[in-house]
Amino acid sequence: MRRLPPLRALEAFVRVVRLGSAKAAASELALSPSALSRRVQALEDFTGKKLFLRQHQSMKLTEDGQAFYDAVSPKLEELAEAVESQVDNGQVLRLHLGVTSLFGAQRLFPRMPELRKLHPKLHIDIDTGSHHEARLGDTLDAAIILSPQPDSALYSLRLDNNQVHAIASAALAAELGPVPDQTKLEKQTFLVHTDLTESFVAWQEAAGLKDFSPVAVDHFDSGQLMKEAAANGLGIAIMHTDDMIRSGDERLARLYDFEVMSPYSYWFVCRPRALDSRPVRLFHDWIARAAL
Repeated sequence: MRRLPPLRALEAFVRVVRLGSAKAAASELALSPSALSRRVQALEDFTGKKLFLRQHQSMKLTEDGQAFYDAVSPKLEELAEAVESQVDNGQVLRLHLGVTSLFGAQRLFPRMPELRKLHPKLHIDIDTGSHHEARLGDTLDAAIILSPQPDSALYSLRLDNNQVHAIASAALAAELGPVPDQTKLEKQTFLVHTDLTESFVAWQEAAGLKDFSPVAVDHFDSGQLMKEAAANGLGIAIMHTDDMIRSGDERLARLYDFEVMSPYSYWFVCRPRALDSRPVRLFHDWIARAAL
């Protein structure tokens, strides 16, 4: 049998490429940066090729590195599927799903009993971490993401079309009144999701705010926490329709009565070949019909 490279070294290499960051890959693998570097170096020693150009904290694929990734990545997915098929006891179908916490809490979990009744053997491991798209085919089978347009290399199914709203505490909404007043709004703090900055731009344009300079723009990586911050009077949250309607939080009120289409939609995404996996196919077919 031909000699194979260390599997852990291959795993480290693929994670760095897919996540686009050595730091993110080290975090995913629970390794120190130096330990990750040693694994990648071991693979370079095995292949006799320089796979990355190292510049300060960044690692950029060389041409040899890209060719190696293109050749090896699909084979690793096949290996993972083969191993999974052998450890499956036939009793449980396991899906590793990436999803935002807000979507999970407000839209997915309330409908999960339907899915469980329909497919009682299908069980789902939920991952609310970051870099969902990059981790497909690695630590995730599929994901539900909020994006303008997913990577064209992925299979994608649009789940909705969103609108953008400004949400504030009921007291602040009453203070600001029914019509946008730039002078009043510039005295406020706005709460914006780190990954959804274009929503704020779209809302400003619809509100007719030019050369707009609020006191501050605070960024959050959690829609749930943004909503809670707004409810406690810490600022005006720029969020999607569902975040307001589905929350049922009487502490919150929508500012102004105009519609703004969001640049972002929720999408179901996976690698095309993942649709051949029964757990992915069952979940895909259900969510396509469920209209969450």
